[in-house]
Order: sequence, then structure tokens, then C-alpha cells
Amino acid sequence: MPPRRKLSDLDRGRATGWLQDGVAARQVAQRLAVAPSVIIRLKQRFHATGRVQERQRSGRPRVTTQREDRFIQRQAMQQRMATANYIRQRLQATTNTVVSGQTIRNRLHNFGLRARRPVGGTILTAIITEQLAEPGALNM
Repeated sequence: MPPRRKLSDLDRGRATGWLQDGVAARQVAQRLAVAPSVIIRLKQRFHATGRVQERQRSGRPRVTTQREDRFIQRQAMQQRMATANYIRQRLQATTNTVVSGQTIRNRLHNFGLRARRPVGGTILTAIITEQLAEPGALNM
């Protein structure tokens, strides 16, 4: 069986046209490389509703649009050391969309990126580095 995938609007329209022309559901499924059950459900949905669009799904609506997601991705790519909160502030200033830092991290994770966190360590002065360079300095 072919791997599971969603049918695009174009493929759903093609499948409906072929079914109306009398092509068997199995042949349509082979042409589109999907399981026959997908085409059968599409045919049943078309006969019941007269439409082939996907139904609305339940769940929480997304806070950001696709355009805002691309903005987040672009900010992270342009400024590699930007933190999630910095990107959040830039998004709010640019698009007036209020999101949390965790939302920014989630979006970056979807793109395969990470929010960078500059690590602030102790600044080593010349005297400290000289003391560390002496033998036995760590055996105090």
C-alpha cells in the first residue's frame, strides 16, 4: 500500500472528475498513489455534500498566521543568536501580535531551528588567566 498522504485540492478535483467519467475507484487510487479507501471516502463525501473540500477540524486555533511564522523563521535565520523573547518582541512590534516565548520556540522547532540563548559566563581577566595557567592552581 502506498504511504499515507493528503490529497491536494487539485487531486481531489481530478479524482471527482474521473469518478464522474466512470473510472473505477481503484484505478483512480492507483493514478493518484493513494489507498482505494481514500477515493471511496472522497466519493461518499461528494455524493453527500456536493463538495470535496476537507471539513474543519476541532482543536485550538493557531495564534500566528503563516506569514507571521515565516517572519519568525526569517528573524531566527538572520540573527542566529536571537533569543525567543527577542523574536517575540520583534513580532509584536512589527505585526502587533502578542504571543509567548514558548510559541516562538514551538514555531522554530517546527522549522528545525532553535532559539539561541547567549550564555553569560564570568569574564576572565588577565590576572585570573595567569593564575589558572600556573601549575597546581587548580589543586587549591
